[in-house]
Amino acid sequence: MLAEKVTDDLFSALDRPDLQSLSDKSVFNLSPRLTQAFTVSADSITLGALAFERPDMAPTLLRYALEWSFLLQELPVRDRPLAAIVAARVAARFHLLDCETLALPVDLGWLGEFAGEHPPCAERVTALWPFLTQFCPQASLSPVEPALLLARLAPLWPWLAPSEDLMADGGDERLVIDPATGLNRYGCSHRPRPWAVTFSSSTASSLSERGYLGAETARRKFLIEALKGASAQQACESACLSVRDGLAALYGLEGRDHVVLAASGTDCELAVLAIGLRRAGGAPVVNILIAPDETGSGVPLAAQGRHFASGTALGTQADKAEFLTGFPTATRLVGIDIRHPDGSPRDEAERDEAIRCCVWEQLALGRHVILHQLDMSKTGLVGPRAELIDSLMEAYPDQITIVVDACQARLAPERINALVRKGMLVMTTGSKFLTGPPFCGAVLLPRTEPGALAGYTLPGGLSAYFNRCDWPATRPPTPLRRGGNLGLALRWKAALAESAAFTSVPPKRISDILRRFETNAHDVIDLHPALTLLPVPALERSNLGGQEVWDVIPTVFSFLVQDPKTPEKPLALEKARALHRWLNSDLSPWIAASPLAELLCHLGQPVPVPHPALGGENAGALRLCAGARLVSGEPSHAGMTDTVRLAREFADMRRVFDKLSLILRHWDLLEAAGPVPRYAPHSHFSRKSLVS
Repeated sequence: MLAEKVTDDLFSALDRPDLQSLSDKSVFNLSPRLTQAFTVSADSITLGALAFERPDMAPTLLRYALEWSFLLQELPVRDRPLAAIVAARVAARFHLLDCETLALPVDLGWLGEFAGEHPPCAERVTALWPFLTQFCPQASLSPVEPALLLARLAPLWPWLAPSEDLMADGGDERLVIDPATGLNRYGCSHRPRPWAVTFSSSTASSLSERGYLGAETARRKFLIEALKGASAQQACESACLSVRDGLAALYGLEGRDHVVLAASGTDCELAVLAIGLRRAGGAPVVNILIAPDETGSGVPLAAQGRHFASGTALGTQADKAEFLTGFPTATRLVGIDIRHPDGSPRDEAERDEAIRCCVWEQLALGRHVILHQLDMSKTGLVGPRAELIDSLMEAYPDQITIVVDACQARLAPERINALVRKGMLVMTTGSKFLTGPPFCGAVLLPRTEPGALAGYTLPGGLSAYFNRCDWPATRPPTPLRRGGNLGLALRWKAALAESAAFTSVPPKRISDILRRFETNAHDVIDLHPALTLLPVPALERSNLGGQEVWDVIPTVFSFLVQDPKTPEKPLALEKARALHRWLNSDLSPWIAASPLAELLCHLGQPVPVPHPALGGENAGALRLCAGARLVSGEPSHAGMTDTVRLAREFADMRRVFDKLSLILRHWDLLEAAGPVPRYAPHSHFSRKSLVS
C-alpha cells in the first residue's frame, strides 16, 4: 500500500469526531519506529508501527490510549494497576461495537478476551500482565496480584464500556447499534455524525459532539466513583440522582423529589397511571388519550397498565399486552381522534366538546379520569385547549388528574414550570426537541405529589421498569430495587448538555431563529410540486411575563410526497418509510452522477395519516423539524459566525429536498437496490464496518 494512502487513512481515523471529543488536551503523534502499539504520557498519545501496518485499527488503538490517559490522570498511584484491565476492557468493547468482524492483529489478539460478559481468569491476566502494562512504562505500575484486581472489577464488568455502548443499554432493542451500519433502528448513532444533515428531532437524533461529551463526562464520573470504592449500585444511583437534580433545575422545580425518571415517554405512562391510581383512592380509572395514533406506539398499552413490549428497560422479559402486577384490569382506555377520517385536523371547538362530553360521561360512571393534554402530536397538533383543561380542573379537582404529554419537549421550561405549579403532571423527554439520544423520559410532579407518594405503596409491576432512585420516597415496602439505569442517566446527561447550550441563547435570538426556520420550511416545501404540506395550526399559547416565548412558533412541518408511479396519490406508509431510509443513505453506488447522492439526510420518521385517495390505507407523512441544536449550533460549527452557520443550515434544508426529488426520479432503481442507512458516507472512512 502506498505510504500516502496509509497516512490518509490514519489521519481520517484520528480525525473522527467521537475520538476528537475525548481527546481533552492530549496531542496525537505518529511514530513508525515505536514498537509498542501506542504509548501514553501526561499530555500526549503516540501511535506506533502497528497503526501504519493496520490503519483500520487506528481508532481502536486511539480509544485504548485515551482510556489509559484518563485513568492515569484520575486514579491515585496505588490504584493505577486497575487501569491496565479497565482500559483493555473499554477498548475491547469499543472494537466490538466499531467493527464486529474486523480481526485483531496478532499483537493485540488477546484484547478480544476482554469483550465478553465475564473477565478473563486470574491466571490469564497474570500471563498477559506484561502486554497490558507495556503502553505506559513511566506509570510505575508495581507488580500486583491480578486476582485482587479482578475481584474489585468483576462487579463492575458490565459497566466497563464506552459511552456509546452503555447508552444502548437500559431501553429496548431499538437502541441497539448494528455494527454493520453503525446505527440503531431509528437511523441514529450514539456517536457524533456531523456530516449528516439532520432535521429529525420529532423522532430521534444522532448525538452531537456536545451531547457525546456530556454522556462521556458522566460515564467517567461514574467510573471513578466506582473505582475509588463505591459499589456499582451506588455509582449508578448517584448518576440517576444527578439527572433528577439537573431536570429539577432546568424546569425550576423545588428539587429532585418532583422528578420521576423513566426510560422513555412510554414508560412515563406507567408512572402516570400509578399516580392516578393513588389519586383515585380505589375508584376505577379511565385514561383518556388524545390522538393515540400520533403518540408512541406502545402508549395505549402502557396507559392501561399493560406491558407494551416483550422486554422492559431493566432487562426483564415481559408478555406484551399483559397487565403489570398491581395494576387493575378494570382500567379503561378512551382515545379521542385529533383528525377526521380523511386526515384533516378536527375543528378545535368540536374536538374539545367531544372531550368534555367524554369526561362527563366517565365521571357519571364513578370513574377517576386521567385526561391527557397532547402538546404536541407527532405532526405538531395540540389539544385540548387550555380553557377546557382549566375549567375541568376547577370543577372536578379531586376527580380528574391532568397529564400534559410534552414528550416532544417543544414547550419552554418556564411554561412547563407554570403547568406543574397549576397541579398538572407533565411528561417530557430529552430525545426530541432537545436532540439527546432516544429513550430518556421524565414525569414532573406538582408541589403536593411527593408528600402524597410518601404514604402510598407503588404497584409491584413497576419494579420491571423503575429503580428506587428514579422515584421520590414511597411507603414501604417499596417494590422497587436498589441500583440505577446507567444507560438512561448517560442519555439524559447528553440531552441536558444540549439543553444548557440552548437555554444560554438569549430568548429573542431563539425566537428569531425559529421564525426563520418556519419561513424557510414553508418556502422549501412550496418549491417542490411533489410535496403537500399538512396544515400547521397556530399554537395558541399565552405570553409569559408579558413576553412572547419561543414555543408559540411551529417547529414541526409534516408533508406528504407524491407517489412517482401514481402521481394522483401520496406515498403510502411503507413507501414513505423506504424514502425516509434512502434519504439517510449514501446512494452514490447507484446514482453516481449526482453529488447529492452521497449526502446523508435524516428527517422525522413517517407518521401514518389517513388519506381518501388510498382507499383506507394510510399515507406516510415525513417531518421536517427544528431542534435545539439549530439554535445553539454544534461544536462542529466552531469558527462560523451565527449568520454563516444559519445560512448553511438553511442551504442544507434545501439540499435535503433536492435529494428527495433525486430519489423520486430514480425510484425504480432504488426500489430494486434497497439501500440502507449507514453511519457515514462510503467515502468518509476506510473502515469496512462503517460503510460495507
